[in-house]
Formats: sequence, C-alpha cells, structure tokens
Amino acid sequence: MATYQSLHNITLVAGADLSASQYRFMTVAADGQIDPTGDGANAHGVLQNKPSAAGEAATVAIAGVSKVVAGAAVAAGASVASDANGGAVPPTVGEEKLGTALEAAGAAGEIIEVLLQLGPGQPN
Repeated sequence: MATYQSLHNITLVAGADLSASQYRFMTVAADGQIDPTGDGANAHGVLQNKPSAAGEAATVAIAGVSKVVAGAAVAAGASVASDANGGAVPPTVGEEKLGTALEAAGAAGEIIEVLLQLGPGQPN
C-alpha cells in the first residue's frame, strides 16, 4: 500500500540486542530502556532501526503510520494489539489497542502499515 507516512520518532536506549525486532511494538521498562512489548500489554512505540546490543540508540515511532510485523493474520481496518514478541495481532477482550491496520496481513511475519494509537486506557 502506498501511503504518506508521517512519523514522530524519539530515540531511546535498547535494553537488549533488538536487531531482530525492527518494526515490532516496544515498551519502556522500569530501567528506562526499551524491550519488545508483551502479549496484550501497552506499547510506547514501534522500533524503526536494528540496535544490536543493550545500550545502543533505538529509534522508536510514537505517532503516525508505521510499518509493523504481523504476529498473525490481520484484516485491514482492524484494531491491533501486541503478541508476546511485539507483533501486531487482533486484540482479545481486555488487551490494549495499539493501532489500526491500514492493510491486511495474511500470516505472521508479513509487514503491514499501522496507524498508531498508543497510550494507556484503550483496551479492546
């Protein structure tokens, strides 16, 4: 899908090797570093780069339309939540809504565009 992507990015510190976590939902941990968002948890953004070690700079999209790795099949226009690895999945009752899929994913591993709608208090 060809869309105009306007992202608001910030730089945070990677809590681990995140080189395999590009375009996955991220959460700021108690130590102030980012880690992949857990299953159904609130996210603070989507990782845009591939920091290869803890302590490296991590570019995190916090608003706009971001690429996100699907954790399962997702319909266009559907709300998305995080799976255990920070992938976009359809939310179940009580899980945090993190955005809206702007295109469909037929299976896990596909990269889709998601309109980010981050923030606490948006359970499905």
